[in-house]
Amino acid sequence: MKSVSVVIVTYNSEAELGECLDAVQEFGQVIVVDNASTDGGVAVAASRPWVEIAANPTNRGFAAAVNQGARMSHGRHLLVLNPDAVIVSDCRALVEASERTGVAAGRLVDASGRTQEGFTVRRLPTPTALVFECLGLNRLWPSNPVNARYRCRDLDLSRPCPVEQPAGAFLMIRRDVFDKLGGFDEAFWPVWYEDVDWCKRAAEAGYTIEFVPSAKARHAGGHSVGKLDRERQRLYWYGSLLRYTGKHCSRNAFRAVAGSVFAGSLLRTASGMLNPKGDGEELTGDFKKVLKLAAASFFAGSYVCPAAAGDGTDGRRRLKSHPVDGR
Repeated sequence: MKSVSVVIVTYNSEAELGECLDAVQEFGQVIVVDNASTDGGVAVAASRPWVEIAANPTNRGFAAAVNQGARMSHGRHLLVLNPDAVIVSDCRALVEASERTGVAAGRLVDASGRTQEGFTVRRLPTPTALVFECLGLNRLWPSNPVNARYRCRDLDLSRPCPVEQPAGAFLMIRRDVFDKLGGFDEAFWPVWYEDVDWCKRAAEAGYTIEFVPSAKARHAGGHSVGKLDRERQRLYWYGSLLRYTGKHCSRNAFRAVAGSVFAGSLLRTASGMLNPKGDGEELTGDFKKVLKLAAASFFAGSYVCPAAAGDGTDGRRRLKSHPVDGR
């Protein structure tokens, strides 16, 4: 495993990080890139002498931090690993698969050892799948055929197979492939869809991603984004979804997805206002910026960043994609 450089991006990950780091002690290099955490995560990393640390003064976002870690690395293989993912198996098969195909993904399991189906691997999202997601149809009717295909309900995840879009929480990438594709697209800030975008670009470049179920990591999920307030979570998630759609889909498809974001947000707002618990006002505020973002993007026919849509957020001024150029 000496050929592997592990890159772990942290944001207020103190509670999860120690166990994650202890599980990768025998890898060739372990790098923690911290995005301006306010907890003791950097101290946790510093207590492990085998860990190299880059402590950013501001939150550069997940994609930029992965690229930063990659520039610090010297291994032939990069393992992008979430701090709430603890490797619980031998990973040599994952390295071998990455050597063959350029990219390989391990299996994410929950605390009881069950595969996190619907998350550990998915197919690349089609515009229809995104419309269903934004309208809430996948939540109301999870067994619908669009959702079943998107979340790979038809795959036997106990067997190795090619997959389209594994989660970026446990992803092995041969270094030359990472460099050739220009790393992760840093325009996806601060999180979400940067791994989907990377997998899409890998497929377009002719690479196959191999799923290796024997390589397992116990994954909690959502530990960092769960620390964001609900309004920010929604704005960032819908913003990244629209950015991905604008980058990879036709203008008509983009408008269909943007329209579904607007319509779905209206439906959720109306539902909240009618909620007898009385939290409608909060829900209305939650979705106000999302509605502005979706409407501005719909009429423009392309992604409009939240600041340009008039939400007043700072630091969201990247109107174009700026992927890193290798090392």
